[in-house]
Amino acid sequence: MGDDFMDDDEDYGFEYEDDSGSEPDVDLENQYYTAKGLKSEGKIAEAIASFERVLSLEQEMGEWGFKALKQMVKITFNSNQFEAMLQYYQKLLKYIKTAVTKNYSEKSINAILDYISTSKQMDLLQKFYETTLDALKDAKNERLWFKTNTKLGKLYFDMREFQKLEKILKQLKSSCRTEQGEEDQKKGTQLLEIYALEIQMYTEQKNNKALKKLYEQAQQAIQSKSAIPHPLILGVIRECGGKMHLREGQFDRAHTDFFEAFKNYDESGSPRRITCLKYLVLANMLIKSDINPFDSQEAKPFKNEQEIVAMTAMVAAYQENNIDEFQRILERNRESIMQDPFIREHIEELLTNIRTQVLLRLIKPYTRIRLQYLSQQLRVSIAEVKRLLVDTILDEGLPARIDEIDNILYVKPPGQCKQDSSLSISAMNGWIDQIDKVLVAITTRNKE
Repeated sequence: MGDDFMDDDEDYGFEYEDDSGSEPDVDLENQYYTAKGLKSEGKIAEAIASFERVLSLEQEMGEWGFKALKQMVKITFNSNQFEAMLQYYQKLLKYIKTAVTKNYSEKSINAILDYISTSKQMDLLQKFYETTLDALKDAKNERLWFKTNTKLGKLYFDMREFQKLEKILKQLKSSCRTEQGEEDQKKGTQLLEIYALEIQMYTEQKNNKALKKLYEQAQQAIQSKSAIPHPLILGVIRECGGKMHLREGQFDRAHTDFFEAFKNYDESGSPRRITCLKYLVLANMLIKSDINPFDSQEAKPFKNEQEIVAMTAMVAAYQENNIDEFQRILERNRESIMQDPFIREHIEELLTNIRTQVLLRLIKPYTRIRLQYLSQQLRVSIAEVKRLLVDTILDEGLPARIDEIDNILYVKPPGQCKQDSSLSISAMNGWIDQIDKVLVAITTRNKE
């Protein structure tokens, strides 16, 4: 955002109760621009005093006082005078009832809240949002109330205050219901904003059951003709859907969701596009695809981004089953890759996949092989080798058995596997014949 919340000199259609056509107070206007000039010269203390003079000259709350207070909120925020900033903001909120038009006050308050949202002081943001909501109880501006509550809900999410967030979500949902208690489909866009916030909460809590139901509702709302969702909201929903599908092992669906989320974030200019691109790479590796995700037209421009380069190298090592290089990349880029909890959650699964492929390659030439050797080659414990072997025997159908005493793996040659299979079928047929003979004998004896 630029230095100004918006151009204060622009005409927003102020409505004056006096219809006599009187000109705005020239003294107030001159004082305001004098103060603004001092501000542009960097004379902060003098500028604040000059803007204060606008308020003292004002006989009743009006346009110039509102503008002066906006400037003082901005100045005190930029100079970290947060207590003074809050006091000026509280004064400004008194103007929104009668002094300025509903449209102008809404744009101004939204701009101020967006401006201060860059602050890392969550207690300050919370106070700002709560102060705004208190002022809106009498102002009856539903759109501004909804937007402010959404911002407060997002703040609670960032603070992991999920109980407080649930209360906000309940209020927001209530505002989007008809008198009959059903969801108002005319408010499809607002409903999607609520879904996006709630979906993020369930994703963070790893509540896949609730998330799945809500994700389906969100998809229906997206298809609704009344919803005109912002790409950023769509990005949030698709990203959380991708995380849900990945945790359920539905890697193809996760890949699709992450790609759509990446495109939505890219369209909205959100920095989340890079994070989502990393998730796309993660899903691509988990589905064991040979296709490079950076070959797509949308992803290619980001291939050389600093955060992406490590992921690109990791894809190459993964596709080549080069476990040494894969682990080296992880070690060199531990901070950029492993600092993301979601990626960290699934890296072990990637390591298991690549170790399994290397394991099968190591075993292939032998009919028996010591687990110690496999342990050394994979750089893992013998216990981990056993776990990988058991999974491979059960999932991949590896025809082998583990000698737990001597820690040796015995692998049956392909020919013997077929022979053993034939012998097993032959033996089973023999047992069936014997059972038939016994049943016939018993039946004959009973008849006698």
